[in-house]
Amino acid sequence: MKEDHVNLQMIKTARERLLGVAQQTGLSYSNSVSKVAGCSVYLKLENLQRTGSFKLRGAYNKVAALTEDEREKGVIAASAGNHAQGVALAAGSYGCKATICMPRHAPLMKIAATRGYGADVVLHGEFFDEAAAKAKELADEYGYTFVHPFDDPYVIAGQGTIALEVLEQLPETEAFVVPVGGGGLISGIAVAAKSINPKIRIIGVQTANMPSMKESVAGGAIQTYNGKATLADGIAVKTPGKLTFDICSRYVDDIVTVDEGEIAEAILWLIERVKTVAEGAGAVSVAALMNGKVSGVHNKKVVSLVSGGNIDVNNMTRIINRGLTKSWRKIYLSTVLPDQPGELVKFLSIIADSGANVLSVTHERSQHSVGIGHTAVSLELETANEKHVEQLTETLKERQYHVLVK
Repeated sequence: MKEDHVNLQMIKTARERLLGVAQQTGLSYSNSVSKVAGCSVYLKLENLQRTGSFKLRGAYNKVAALTEDEREKGVIAASAGNHAQGVALAAGSYGCKATICMPRHAPLMKIAATRGYGADVVLHGEFFDEAAAKAKELADEYGYTFVHPFDDPYVIAGQGTIALEVLEQLPETEAFVVPVGGGGLISGIAVAAKSINPKIRIIGVQTANMPSMKESVAGGAIQTYNGKATLADGIAVKTPGKLTFDICSRYVDDIVTVDEGEIAEAILWLIERVKTVAEGAGAVSVAALMNGKVSGVHNKKVVSLVSGGNIDVNNMTRIINRGLTKSWRKIYLSTVLPDQPGELVKFLSIIADSGANVLSVTHERSQHSVGIGHTAVSLELETANEKHVEQLTETLKERQYHVLVK
């Protein structure tokens, strides 16, 4: 890739195109995240962007840069949901037809929102990469103009406008922590930020279930990573782009990963402490900071990208429960009690005295592992934190109860 494929001037031009279209989102200092992370954390709230994601920036910049002939043919894109909405909105603004290929299991609200912007939706494949292959097939068949979600200089330049905004809002920014899927967002931010101040650190964050860019950069060549499903569906990309791989290899200082429990915990933390809703992909940067994954930023001013907020409300309960479990605020405790009157009441009294709240009780005599004269008891408990759980289990052991906590 030549240096001028994506440069600071392209990003500045993109910003001019986006005037009146993309909002300048807020940069909010988070005292709660800062305390946990050991640095001054400012959240760039792209979850509050139009369409609920930063993706509008790159999609609109690309569609705006097309020729009239390219728009007349119609545009097609592949997306897990956020790029889809950006392309659909941009196409509608220019009066051109939009077709979007999305993974079969994309969140229903993202599918509905994409259709709501006027696009035709084709559901295909399990992950983004299969949907992208279908989009290219349809582009060849019908002559549509393909709008790539990340491996395109105009898309990358559009995403880079975020860095221009941040460095106006907080000129003393010392590091960016950025979600990474295919690499378009971090590539645009890296080019813009490093062009203005080469000392700024750029740290990417991927889900441990699909660390394709991390593995590719570490190996020195693009690799396809057959990962697993993830809460961060928006960054579940098996194969990085050629342009984005080159930019990340040159300009990104480090790429770290977070697991599913850490992602869920960060989503819950943002809801409770920051009063903002982030989808899985949007929360990974906060998850990395909360769990000490980001090195070299102690006491520095760090901008964490909350890249999107299009979370599937049908999954909210599952995600919140995962976050509560990860932070030891909900536990599942099991034991075996003598099958005699008063034994369950005695056991529950100890739990009540500890300050834990019983959410559910299962009392079962018929388990194969339970001997005659005993009964298995499983509890779902609301607890304060890990220390609270340790104190409770220690008290139960002192009272001669054998308990299993998970």
